[in-house]
Amino acid sequence: MQARIKRLSTFVANQIAAGEVVERPASIVKELIENSLDAGAHRISIATEHAGVKRIVVMDDGCGIHGEDLALALSPHATSKIDDAQDLVGVATLGFRGEALASIASVARLTISTRTDDAQSGWCIDAGTDVEPDVRMVGHPRGTTVEVRDLFYNTPARRKFLKTERTELAHLNDVVTRLALGRYDVEFEVRTGAVATLHLPACAEDRLRRAAQLLGEGFSRAAIEIDEQRAGLHLYGWVGMPTHSRSQADQQFFYVNGRSVKDRVVGYAVRQAYRDVLFNARHPVFVLYLDLDPTQVDVNVHPTKHEVRFRDARGVRDFMFGTLNRVLREMRPGTVAGSAPQPIAPMDMGMPISVQQAMSLPHTAASPYTLPHTALSLHETPRPRYAASADVPPLGFAVGQLHGVYILAQNSEGLVVVDMHAAHERITYERMKSARANRQSVQRQRLLVPINVDVSPAEANLAMEHADALLALGLELDRSGESSLTVRGVPALLSDADAAALVADVLADLHVDGASRRIIDEEDDLLATMACHASVRAHRELSIPEMNALLREMETTDNAGQCNHGRPTFLVQSLGELDQLFLRGR
Repeated sequence: MQARIKRLSTFVANQIAAGEVVERPASIVKELIENSLDAGAHRISIATEHAGVKRIVVMDDGCGIHGEDLALALSPHATSKIDDAQDLVGVATLGFRGEALASIASVARLTISTRTDDAQSGWCIDAGTDVEPDVRMVGHPRGTTVEVRDLFYNTPARRKFLKTERTELAHLNDVVTRLALGRYDVEFEVRTGAVATLHLPACAEDRLRRAAQLLGEGFSRAAIEIDEQRAGLHLYGWVGMPTHSRSQADQQFFYVNGRSVKDRVVGYAVRQAYRDVLFNARHPVFVLYLDLDPTQVDVNVHPTKHEVRFRDARGVRDFMFGTLNRVLREMRPGTVAGSAPQPIAPMDMGMPISVQQAMSLPHTAASPYTLPHTALSLHETPRPRYAASADVPPLGFAVGQLHGVYILAQNSEGLVVVDMHAAHERITYERMKSARANRQSVQRQRLLVPINVDVSPAEANLAMEHADALLALGLELDRSGESSLTVRGVPALLSDADAAALVADVLADLHVDGASRRIIDEEDDLLATMACHASVRAHRELSIPEMNALLREMETTDNAGQCNHGRPTFLVQSLGELDQLFLRGR
């Protein structure tokens, strides 16, 4: 017998809403801090006991809640942040649904104390499923204090799904980190039990200081600053140098109009920008902010507001990829991290000289930077010479070679050590990519025997929709049935690849991301292998002109800081660091 339709009780409805909003203690902290920020708070303190399961207290100095509105604030879908449906277009506040306090009160014991500027005293309300809401007068400074106790006391089954205290604390700290990186003008303080675990002073004028405090000093040293505007989009913040990567994607922070979100469009853009410089499943580190017209982004697409939807997703993706790709590409050796990267102009060595030309020079060729022969413990090579007033290039001038593997150079900072094979490998690879790009389109090889590929009808439609774009990439496809395609041509560099697998992967990318770099990426992999074999091998002795030519090429090559396998190509040891190693000045 079919069950009759009935209206759910308020308790059950709130429990369902709480299941979407309150997953763990960190969820409550997120909602309460967002309310504090929306209230204009300049200082927020968070205190927890037993990772927030026993007690959470969030106190702010915001505008407070009017006493007569306090009981209403605990009702489902009660909010001061929007009035009608039109207000959902271009929401500027972090919260707007009016469900957080009601949801929290349905799974925990809740007390709210508050006072507005114009009130003579504060007001307090206790709430919970077994407590009748009671509003009473209390003493309280301007702002609001929310205390949450005994999370999931009335739903023990949900409490069993919580992890260890250590894990729940990690989630809680991640929430505070994300919100603190979104509001540098607000002071945050966190106490765990009786211990003050974090204090973040307001630092609107020195944002990198807070990022370093939360992500480590290594981030600030490896941070490349970004500030780019185009077509109503403003992208700013920092990305980590490729050599400062992590095994997990745990230091990736992205904000849209101040809201911390996780977005697949952004994820795709970042992955593609780093693809050529990160390997071995490493993940980039970044703190990025995207500002745009609020009407161009929908924030009301996820219960916890972790996701957004862009009206022009392709435009956002292309803007972000283009910006990040250019910044990483132009990060030349010697560029100062933490500032906008600037291309390094090649040094004037008289007649320009390429690495290939330098490699062909006889070892007795004279160098414009040589002194009379001096014995070296590395191997017999002349020292560089340059006037004290002359400009010194970022990677300096070669002084010798170590075991036929490393070039040692001197720049204005100190000692530069270069892995010559890794460096030449990157130079060769970038030249091959440039030569391919100059052809405008990927060279295609027609198949003598076309290959039939079974796909879904939706994938067949997708292939025909993008047929011209795929043809420009060297992939020639015809539709041969409702759910089949015929491959008539493939990229020339990938003629030995599995055509059916290539088509399947490209269509999967188009379906998920709306774009595919699969062919270009696989060609890049092949070019990287070719570049490795074409590069100067280790244990070959180079002359000073050869070494200096290689250094100059590195300074004008994209992504020269790491080889095609993600290893660094050079390091710099400053004179100060060398002095410390040898205890000079002590």
